[in-house]
Amino acid sequence: MTLSDFNIREIQQKDNPKIATAIREILIEYDVPKVGTAYADKILDTLFEAYNFNKTIYYVIEKNGEIYGGAGIKQLDNFDGNICELQKMYFKNEARGIGLGSKMMDICLQKAKDFGFEKCYLETLPYMEEARKLYRKVGFKDLDAPMGNTGHFSCNLYMLKDL
Repeated sequence: MTLSDFNIREIQQKDNPKIATAIREILIEYDVPKVGTAYADKILDTLFEAYNFNKTIYYVIEKNGEIYGGAGIKQLDNFDGNICELQKMYFKNEARGIGLGSKMMDICLQKAKDFGFEKCYLETLPYMEEARKLYRKVGFKDLDAPMGNTGHFSCNLYMLKDL
């Protein structure tokens, strides 16, 4: 598959079950803890509704009606400041290594700038090496401690980028 085989678009309500299933499958593939990560997020089954607010957006990667992943931008939870969080950026294996990560990152970071955020924060895990390479490539820097309180206490790597 190539980059042109996929479409990146805003999430629709009908996508909720497909993106929730895709994210859970990806997390299981990486043997991610089910507690303290996106796997246990209450909003995972209702992402359309969770991102249907001012200054929030979630995109899905689609091909022929199937959802292969997604990513979103939202105000950093429990943080007093103009910082957003890159959230739930996960791709199925078929959508990796063809440039979709870079394209999705460009779209999300541009939207964060359009929303007026000054910085973008993210949390990840040590074994998500490909993702961390991409984050560093676009300018994310490692932090020593978390910001805000996302509830993802099992995610132990934190990164921040100036927008």
